[in-house]
Amino acid sequence: MLDDAASTTAPTAGSADTADLDRLVEVLAGKRVAVLSGAGLSTDSGIPDYRGAGRVVRKPMTFQEFLADPAKRQRYWAGSHLGWRSFAAATPNAGHRALAALEDAGVVAGIITQNVDGLHLRAGSRRVVEIHGSMDRAVCLTCGQVFSRADLAATIDRANPWIDEPGSVQLQPDGDVEITDVGRFVVPACSVCGGDLKPDVVFFGEFVPTEKFHEAVSIVADADALLVVGSSLTVNSGVRLVDHATRRKNPVVIVNRGATRSDRRAAVKVDGGTTETLVHLAERLVAGAVPAAGDE
Repeated sequence: MLDDAASTTAPTAGSADTADLDRLVEVLAGKRVAVLSGAGLSTDSGIPDYRGAGRVVRKPMTFQEFLADPAKRQRYWAGSHLGWRSFAAATPNAGHRALAALEDAGVVAGIITQNVDGLHLRAGSRRVVEIHGSMDRAVCLTCGQVFSRADLAATIDRANPWIDEPGSVQLQPDGDVEITDVGRFVVPACSVCGGDLKPDVVFFGEFVPTEKFHEAVSIVADADALLVVGSSLTVNSGVRLVDHATRRKNPVVIVNRGATRSDRRAAVKVDGGTTETLVHLAERLVAGAVPAAGDE
């Protein structure tokens, strides 16, 4: 994990090219910037990027599978419960704080995030559209009741005290889990109507809610440029937001390790880490903007 207190305006060895960083600042200076963030922004907070280099390709459970098969809901909830522990323990990194500082300074018009970890809000950003939902909530598919994930996790722990037994869970290198005795897992139910619960996130096979996408488009419309950070733009909702920016003739700037689906449309593509690049951007546009960890 990155040491957040070690922020610097100078690019480090193996980071983005200095000319690309200068061009990034040149394109965004004096503009109101909409931000689209992806999983690559949260890797320095210890949350895995499942599409990053060297990751094992995994087939995510679709919403249709989740609805149709009680055994798959059981397996999903068992793994999701353990994954929630990592999410709950994660803290914002300097990249998240840099974006919050840029918003405070009036540079960032708002943040659209594909991430479900809540770290932008915890870093102090205010206008945030969580386009794929948030893992800190669960919703009943029958009556619509919303539950705090922390409260639900306590309920799951009480119903499944065996889940921390040696050998019951095998952690994988990318943060996923294999549960050797998933048939024992007691799936939580809605305490209001007894219906099935799901985390309040958009599954594969689900559409982003229309009103949520309209909120995201409004941020792009309020800005003069779109900054994409830590996303390969594999998901269509991200590409559609790039479409909206380019139709408005607003420059698109992409910061991501590796190729994205929209590189050819970028005014600038920075192939580098999001944390150091965002800190560099904030310190160039707003001197002394980024606080060290614990100083927020």
